[in-house]
Amino acid sequence: MNNRDGSVPSTDEALLEQKLQEKGLNAPRITPADIDGAIVGERYHVFPGTTMTVCLLTLRNGFYVTGESAAVSLANFDEQIGRDIARRNARDKIWSLEGYALRNRLMEKE
Repeated sequence: MNNRDGSVPSTDEALLEQKLQEKGLNAPRITPADIDGAIVGERYHVFPGTTMTVCLLTLRNGFYVTGESAAVSLANFDEQIGRDIARRNARDKIWSLEGYALRNRLMEKE
């Protein structure tokens, strides 16, 4: 597991973005800021008596993306950690969606 909190891109994302900029690779692409900017709301649910945490992210176009997390043992369950992991998993799904949308926009210009 990498160290991610819900409001800060992972170190890997930030490092990759820095490398792209250093190399002058500025063709249209999705950035961590684009992903964060697509999110306009978030909600969480922990199913009673379980460690199952679900994050529901609302995107600016009204679409919803979910992410999940679960600890193997109730003894190891921490609600905030569960939320952080579920949010990260939901946020990671947005990359594909935004990439697909960008490719469509680029194709329309061709």
